[in-house]
Amino acid sequence: MSVLNLPRPAWMTEDVVMLEEQVNRFVADEFTPHVDKWTEEHMYPREVWNKAGEAGLLCAAIPEEYGGAGGTFAHEAVIDRAYGLGGFDAFGAPLHSGIVAPYILHYGTEEQKKRWLPKLATGELVGAIAMSEPGTGSDLQGVRTTAVRKGNGYVLNGSKTFITNGQHANLIVVVAKTDPKLGAKGVSLMVVETDDATGFRRGRKLKKLGLDAADTSELFFEDVPLPAESLLGTEEGQGFIQLMSELPQERLIVAIHAMAMMERALGLTIDYVKQRQAFGKKIIEFQNTQFVLAECKSEMTQAKVFVDHCIGQHIEKKLDTTTASMAKYLVTDLQAKVIDRCLQLFGGYGFMDEYPISRMYRDARVMRIYAGTNEIMKLVIARSL
Repeated sequence: MSVLNLPRPAWMTEDVVMLEEQVNRFVADEFTPHVDKWTEEHMYPREVWNKAGEAGLLCAAIPEEYGGAGGTFAHEAVIDRAYGLGGFDAFGAPLHSGIVAPYILHYGTEEQKKRWLPKLATGELVGAIAMSEPGTGSDLQGVRTTAVRKGNGYVLNGSKTFITNGQHANLIVVVAKTDPKLGAKGVSLMVVETDDATGFRRGRKLKKLGLDAADTSELFFEDVPLPAESLLGTEEGQGFIQLMSELPQERLIVAIHAMAMMERALGLTIDYVKQRQAFGKKIIEFQNTQFVLAECKSEMTQAKVFVDHCIGQHIEKKLDTTTASMAKYLVTDLQAKVIDRCLQLFGGYGFMDEYPISRMYRDARVMRIYAGTNEIMKLVIARSL
């Protein structure tokens, strides 16, 4: 439950409100009680995907004819928000449903949509997008992975790192060069079904600063034979355009997640300072505590109004890259400040791993890095000046 008490935005129609209530209950019952255990084990189980699929939490915005729920991005937004409010920050479903599935929906052939989307909606297939490589980071034009034509298909070679869902994924959209001489114009997206794929290998699950349960991994492709229909769409060289077209949604998803984490952090902190005592009175009674929380709530309210505006714009297909970049940069920067202030009010207990605020402090750090670093966001925004 949010502590901001804002009126519902116009995009939250009655069916979206009902979905939000259902998803919040489901996450609270099925996922939140296990988060500590999965964090300690540094992995959440594969059946989480099947549970999410059975509950209709995957591919909510994919049309029913392709196995989805037939909703809009409003439905995706409240599902993603529920994960953040429920503390299930390490689950890669927002990427699976909000990034991988739309690539196939928007750019795939009819055959590709019918083949892959229904299985993504049930959780039978777990999706990942393999962009980053050792040494390239945000430079997608510099990828070295190649998909070279051979006979009626392709041969895929290369390595990827920092791949969300890397240990569980069995449908991976790989950014590769089909013509290395053409730079960005030679980039294509190749869809790899990894079950029994010759030459495909999962590397180590990467040890990270936060998001301990997330299966972020290295992936290796060594002479992987692919059929011609693995090329997403019908033309080579469209990959860079396809990637750029989907970036606003990806960045908005990050902003939604960061906003939900902040709301959860503030709620936990308010509960704590109302119970904890020092020097004979509750922490909430100190003026410094009140001022800090007042600052957090004020700045978060501004951010929430902006995020809700962006969601509304995106549903109407009016959200541009610049505005989405603003949302990603502003909200994740604020997230870091708010969670840091909240942790301080926990005192020494805020530094203890058994308190969720400690884990949130670590988990939040990557959000200023992935989906394009905040420095890249500023460059994008600057181009609009």
